[in-house]
Amino acid sequence: MFQIISDGSCDFTKEEIQQYNIEVIPFYITFDGTSHLKEGVDISKDAYFQRLIDEKNLFPKTSQPSPQDYIDVFLPHLKAGRDVLSVTISSKLSGSYNSATLAAQMMRAEFPERKIMVLDTLNVSLCHGIILREIIRMRDAGYSIDKTAGIAEKVIQSAQVYFTLETLEYLKRGGRVGPTTALVGGLLGLRPILQLVDGEVSQLDNVRGKKRVLKLMEDALVAALEGETENISLCVGHIRNQDAATEFQSNVEAALNTKFANPITSVGATIGTHAGPGALAFAYCRKYECV
Repeated sequence: MFQIISDGSCDFTKEEIQQYNIEVIPFYITFDGTSHLKEGVDISKDAYFQRLIDEKNLFPKTSQPSPQDYIDVFLPHLKAGRDVLSVTISSKLSGSYNSATLAAQMMRAEFPERKIMVLDTLNVSLCHGIILREIIRMRDAGYSIDKTAGIAEKVIQSAQVYFTLETLEYLKRGGRVGPTTALVGGLLGLRPILQLVDGEVSQLDNVRGKKRVLKLMEDALVAALEGETENISLCVGHIRNQDAATEFQSNVEAALNTKFANPITSVGATIGTHAGPGALAFAYCRKYECV
């Protein structure tokens, strides 16, 4: 048996972390550039996004766990004789993978008899989460760390995530789009559809109107997965948009005649800082038995 350690990008709840017997290393959030809070430890998701809503000129920053943060979590398991599989957010979106890799290199020198592996999910939030769920299922099925890591790479290659935003305001605050683009987008009611391609965010389309964009995403998901649902792990995520996420999931379940096994995910700060409240996403990957 090996220990699974993820960074906070997976957006698991505290109850899920305990249920699945994993460790999660949180990201840091700063509002003033000086004080750094651990997400989910020093500040909750709800409190974080409420501040974004209330303070219009606020643009917080997030930062990855340090190598020392990883070492602090790796060390007790290595001393106890357990191998470690560390699972991180996309290396193209954060330095968390580099921190984990550096920590692993340092710990291998101290524990040469132990296996310490680091996996880059090339994903974030709910898609990171469903990949992690497949890794947990493999561990619980008795797979070795080497076999799990090898199959997980194929699961990662199959993963897809798409999301849409309620507003361009938070992309503007972070300098990801200009004020004019945000203003015109708001006036026209444009909502971008974004995806992750090779670990990086890419814009797929701009759609006018909330109902239209959600219907388009529902139809696209149904078309992509019709006849495949038994082989696929699915998940819906949102940022303070529970009703829309529930309706979206119900519509897709009805169209595909299936039920999502994974709970709806409340998206955290790692992507939520730029997406903002109101965002909605869906993700899927192939189950480990089907890659």
